[in-house]
Amino acid sequence: MFQFKHLALFAGGTLLGSAGFKLLASKDAQKAYTHVTAAALRCKDSVMTTVDKMQEAAGDILADAKEINEKRAAAAEVVEDAPEEA
Repeated sequence: MFQFKHLALFAGGTLLGSAGFKLLASKDAQKAYTHVTAAALRCKDSVMTTVDKMQEAAGDILADAKEINEKRAAAAEVVEDAPEEA
C-alpha cells in the first residue's frame, strides 16, 4: 500500500507538472505575461520619474546647504580677524 501511494503521488505530480507546463506555454498565458510585463515597465518608468525628481530636489538642498556653510565660514573668518579690544 505504501509503495502504491508513492507511485500515485509521483504519477499525479508528473501529470500535474505536464499540464501546468502546457498551461504556462499557452497563447493566453503568454498574452497575460506580456500585459504584466508591460505594467511592470510602466511602473518602473513612474518610479524612475519620481527618483529623478527627488535627486534634483536633493541636489538643490545640497547646494543650498553648501552655500549656508560657506557664508558661516566667511562670517567666522571675519570675527576671528577682528582686532581684540583690551
